[in-house]
Amino acid sequence: MEEQLKIYGMYLYVELWNVTQKWIDLSKDERRSFLNQVNDGIKKLTNAGVENIGWAMNDEHTPHRSDYRYMAVWKMPSRDYVEKLEKAISDSGWYDYFSQVNSRGEIIPLDQAMEFMINLEANATGINEGG
Repeated sequence: MEEQLKIYGMYLYVELWNVTQKWIDLSKDERRSFLNQVNDGIKKLTNAGVENIGWAMNDEHTPHRSDYRYMAVWKMPSRDYVEKLEKAISDSGWYDYFSQVNSRGEIIPLDQAMEFMINLEANATGINEGG
């Protein structure tokens, strides 16, 4: 129970992406150089308390599969760290090479998540409405 309490207030961040033609047009050496720079940035974030849960390629046999090939999942100490990651990604030029969508949210207990879904109002547009 105490371990679970430590995760509340933290954020989950999920990235899904595909490569763009601009990435395809780079040589393998240029790709490696770019990703080495990204890796250096990731190391700085993980040293500051950001946890990478994992990287994966989207399994082609996933039911209701998204159209994105790659994914990464992060656990962040706070929203401030989420925003640092988002800025680092943007500043790196990542979005020039990858078509990406993101999801983020504060980690909440399952029963609270269920209550939000149960109490959702039909016209709710934000995470704090209707639940």
